[in-house]
Amino acid sequence: MSNYFISHYQSPIGLIEIKSKDEKICSVLFIEPTNSLLESDNKVNQECISQLQAYFNGTLTHFNLPTEQSGTPFQNKVWNELLKIEYGSTTTYLEIAKKLGDEKSVRAVGTCNGKNQLLILFPCHRVIGSNGNLTGYAGGLKRKEWLLKHEIKFSKVKEGRLF
Repeated sequence: MSNYFISHYQSPIGLIEIKSKDEKICSVLFIEPTNSLLESDNKVNQECISQLQAYFNGTLTHFNLPTEQSGTPFQNKVWNELLKIEYGSTTTYLEIAKKLGDEKSVRAVGTCNGKNQLLILFPCHRVIGSNGNLTGYAGGLKRKEWLLKHEIKFSKVKEGRLF
């Protein structure tokens, strides 16, 4: 744990814990507030907080931070697909599976999405069920809905929305 730098950001939808290692953001997750939050700020964490503030203010649509997330080659392919989903838009688990060349991997795509440790930065909240329903989000469905509505409010995208 001491190898990580840890910062916290109070977003409009809950407390976010940011962890970095070797000048790369490796975790951005919603957490429950406690009385004993560890803080060990560094430059990259402060830049992440700055970009999160701009995102929540509606002025940032794409994050530009050094990140690192440990995963299998398949997980990394799924996570990289998340980065291609345009701000204010949504896609489905099935569409990601098709883009990866195997629509039968839809459940595996969902599982990878659930293991994403870089919430908001790697926008897994933009992935919804094929029927248009909100499904699974590590931060909770209410946060997922809030994030999607927030992005739609500030987005220039008018077509291709599923939500």
